[in-house]
Amino acid sequence: MNSFFDLLKSRRSIRKYKATAVESDKIQKITTAALMSPSSKRSNPWEFIVVQDKETLIKLSQSRQHGSHFLADAPLGIVVTADTNKSDVWMEDASIAAIIMQLQVLELGLGSCWIQLYGRKKEDDIFSETYVRNLLSIPEHFAVLCILSIGYPDEERKPYDESKLETEKIHIELF
Repeated sequence: MNSFFDLLKSRRSIRKYKATAVESDKIQKITTAALMSPSSKRSNPWEFIVVQDKETLIKLSQSRQHGSHFLADAPLGIVVTADTNKSDVWMEDASIAAIIMQLQVLELGLGSCWIQLYGRKKEDDIFSETYVRNLLSIPEHFAVLCILSIGYPDEERKPYDESKLETEKIHIELF
């Protein structure tokens, strides 16, 4: 990557991964980047659960009705949670940390995909957040925002085509 702009242009959701484990030094860089994320009033409400155990990844991949099954084949998942007692803007703070991790992942030559959990359901009567909270023993006052699947890409996604960006959504001075 030559620049931050190139990094943004190249960041795409990766859902197929090689079986290669993610090295511990790369995991440390990813989690350190998360801990450096900005938060409102420096409350740092976010906390992260690093998951490499295959059986747990398979169980986590079943946390939603749709859109999470590929996690079963990822070598790494990071569950993004936030202490709702620490901040009323925990969702924004945790989201910022998650995207910072995704950008760090890409800079390290890895791929990732955001798996939304908050507000989603595993089954008609079971929320994804509740399922993951119970599976990983997450305290009740923590919200579970998402899981990032992470690994060495086993698919190629082209960078964004700037000519297809919806530039009409940029407004100058007034809407």
